[in-house]
Amino acid sequence: MELVQDKVRQFQKFYDWAHSVSDERVKDWFLMQGYAPTLMITGLYLLAVYIGPKLMKDREPFQLKWALVIYNFAMVILNFHITTELLYNSTMLGYSYRCQLVDYSYDPHEMRIAKALWWFYFSKCVEMLDTIFFIMRKKNNQVSFLHVYHHATMFPIWYMGVKWVAGGQSFFGAMINSFIHVLMYTYYGVAGLGPEFQKYLWWKKYLTKLQLVQFVIGILHALQSLATGCRFPRWMHWALVFYAFTILLFFINFYYHAYVKAQRLKAEKKKKAAVVNGAGDANGYIKNGNAKPKVETKKKK
Repeated sequence: MELVQDKVRQFQKFYDWAHSVSDERVKDWFLMQGYAPTLMITGLYLLAVYIGPKLMKDREPFQLKWALVIYNFAMVILNFHITTELLYNSTMLGYSYRCQLVDYSYDPHEMRIAKALWWFYFSKCVEMLDTIFFIMRKKNNQVSFLHVYHHATMFPIWYMGVKWVAGGQSFFGAMINSFIHVLMYTYYGVAGLGPEFQKYLWWKKYLTKLQLVQFVIGILHALQSLATGCRFPRWMHWALVFYAFTILLFFINFYYHAYVKAQRLKAEKKKKAAVVNGAGDANGYIKNGNAKPKVETKKKK
């Protein structure tokens, strides 16, 4: 028991120290007073993932067409705001893409960057609704491990990002990710309008490729900062590298099964169907899977 109490005291001491060196500018912002609310929301999200399908098992799926359209385009606006705020203010301050330390001053542009990063953090809470909508519509096949892992980790990770490093190198990953989410939620918004809009959604495969590219860029950006000895907190860089690498592996696995393997199976199925229907032989002597011998005919003289 004494050992447990000692560990609790050590953790409390570390917790108090960590908050003593956190960003003073954000301490009174919504959800920034402590880690508990963020962890509780994440816990409720995971609980909903577990019990949601059970509650919906014997119920008809909700349609939610216009709710989804409004939600998706609202997320487009929010992510566009974050992207433009980070790009504009980092440009005005002459931010370096190689190594940019956090400026904890109350400079107007620095404050706008900090606020944009807070909105980025909060957007990860709002995005948990993606999963809730899937469950309500009984699209449980969409609630994959990758999907839940991503939504359940981004929110608590970015609490730390805003609480301690609301600026500097943090702007780059958030800016790139928000830009990708502008495209992603535009896709979802158009898809939600109905089947007649499917012809405008030919670029889904390329969207997935862009998502893969953003993780590679994020990893390389962090690694080059570590290699050059950038004095931005190293723990943040290593956390980003590790996390982005895990997400990258899951996305590569998704891309392989959704596009590479699926297209190969589709091609094999098409080839098999062609053989069965007599398209496998130039002269049509293979039909319904059975070879028919050619009959030689003599020309009349």
